[in-house]
Amino acid sequence: MTLIASWLTNLPDFATPFALAALGLIIPERAGILSLGAEGLMLVGALVGVGAQLQFHSPGLALVCAMASASAVSVIFATLTVWLRINQIIAGLALVFLCEGGTSLAGTMLDWTNHPVTGLAAIPLGPLAQWPVVGGLFRQNLLVYLTPVLFAAVTWYLQRTTSGLRLRAVGENPQAADAAGVHVLSYRFLAVLAGSALVGLAGGYLSLVSTKLWIAGMTGGRGWIAVGLVIFARWSPWRALAGALLFGSIEALIPQLAAAGIALPQYFVLMTPYVVTLGVMVWVALAKRGENDAPGALGEPWLREERR
Repeated sequence: MTLIASWLTNLPDFATPFALAALGLIIPERAGILSLGAEGLMLVGALVGVGAQLQFHSPGLALVCAMASASAVSVIFATLTVWLRINQIIAGLALVFLCEGGTSLAGTMLDWTNHPVTGLAAIPLGPLAQWPVVGGLFRQNLLVYLTPVLFAAVTWYLQRTTSGLRLRAVGENPQAADAAGVHVLSYRFLAVLAGSALVGLAGGYLSLVSTKLWIAGMTGGRGWIAVGLVIFARWSPWRALAGALLFGSIEALIPQLAAAGIALPQYFVLMTPYVVTLGVMVWVALAKRGENDAPGALGEPWLREERR
């Protein structure tokens, strides 16, 4: 029971970065922009978050800086894909390589590497935090509590607002959206910036809450798992949250098994999340297409003069 209680306590901490990154990818992809740069944007958010915390000693402000920095860097990707119509896969991969090298260089030059920082403190939810076994689920930091709220807000925006419906129309049929008076390029550009801010928040969470320091390459492939998670969720925010809990539970279980004295091969442990990712991708490929399948114009550049 102690093992289960500890696992449940740590599960939200492991799941939150996956959830935030996946949500940040869903927004631009719903607008038709295939975003593969999550790994790099998470590194930017993680680095800037630690740097801001070292300078301002305010976790809240540091997380805001992490969001702003990732959004600012994504302007490069948005300009290439939206305005210049560069291949979105190539642009996304190039963004990852740029951010990986840039954050490693900046972290070394600015001496932000391996400096412990103070992150967000846990906030117990009254008597719920005292429950046996599951009480740890109610002793989390503020961002964990806000994550479901963010998912509800994005779902409401996409499903219930005029702007959200226009964004989805841009991703499904940009020609029809343009004929209805929607500025396709602006919606796509802003969707990339908004989604990237959430991906940067996921990176900031890793460095400011989970590890409380910056290490080069600390995301460890979580951005790529988030890309697979979006496909698993079929571009549905709530399914993405459920998938994040699945992947988070796997990651949270690994250290618990080690602490319990269960010997596991090191490389088997390291590859487990990625094996699950591959399994999920295979399952999605074999499953029937559903109503939340890929947006119709996902990955397709658009120019107003073109007509089909």
